[in-house]
Amino acid sequence: MILVADSGSTKTEWKTITDGKPQESLFSGGINPYFLAVDDIYLLLEKEVPEFSGHQFDKIYFYGTGCNSEAKNDIVRKAIKRFCAAGEIHIDSDLLGAARSLCQNDRGIACIMGTGSNSCYYDGKSIAANVSPLGYILGDEGGGAVIGRKLVSAVLKKQVPDDIIELFFNTYHITPAEILEKVYMKPFPNRFLGQFAKFISANIHIAELRDIIRTSFDEFIIRNILQYPESASLPVHFTGSISIHFKSFLEESLKNHNLRLGKVTLSPMADLISYHINNLDPAK
Repeated sequence: MILVADSGSTKTEWKTITDGKPQESLFSGGINPYFLAVDDIYLLLEKEVPEFSGHQFDKIYFYGTGCNSEAKNDIVRKAIKRFCAAGEIHIDSDLLGAARSLCQNDRGIACIMGTGSNSCYYDGKSIAANVSPLGYILGDEGGGAVIGRKLVSAVLKKQVPDDIIELFFNTYHITPAEILEKVYMKPFPNRFLGQFAKFISANIHIAELRDIIRTSFDEFIIRNILQYPESASLPVHFTGSISIHFKSFLEESLKNHNLRLGKVTLSPMADLISYHINNLDPAK
């Protein structure tokens, strides 16, 4: 039995493959070793996916945000080893998981656009080039947290019409002081800011909100995708909620930069499972 996990900033999807057939998905909170220690991850697993506690797997493939160095990967590995057993445990970045899902064994540009954003040139086997995403403060252009940050900043600085500001506060029933506390004093401000992308999606008919999406996507393309020379000839694939909800704007921005939109999926898991069924030992 193989266990595959795809972990973003907000949630983790877990799926097993038994006798070559995928089983039903289970979900837990997001697991990021930059924010969670070994004990934190272990307790989260015990609480949210107790079905796997103490289970014996042949192999575990965990793809997660923040899993970009041996030190961080080891945090997740230690927690999983304490939680369950496996002959092999592979910890890799969520970006590799997205690339395997979107491109399978073909070359392409693979992008994540959910709460955060990331991108790479995938050569059909591994990530050959990656522009560092830098997180929602320094980067993550086009991601939900950055889009939410732009919206909240525009609302608090009154850079959008009064009717938008009124609609925002009537929707969320939150004060400016509470917003600042959640951003600067509470854990996971990226998740907090990311939720406001839904406000833009629900009110996309408003020109000022469309402008936030367009400028965010243009920034993502200019600061990330165009740095891969291969993007001129290869399809640009996306996975994540933002790419799905604003697909038409994404396609428009890509066309403006003479780029070709490829596959767009809400989650990498379904195609990632197909990859693992067709590539029984991708680690080699």
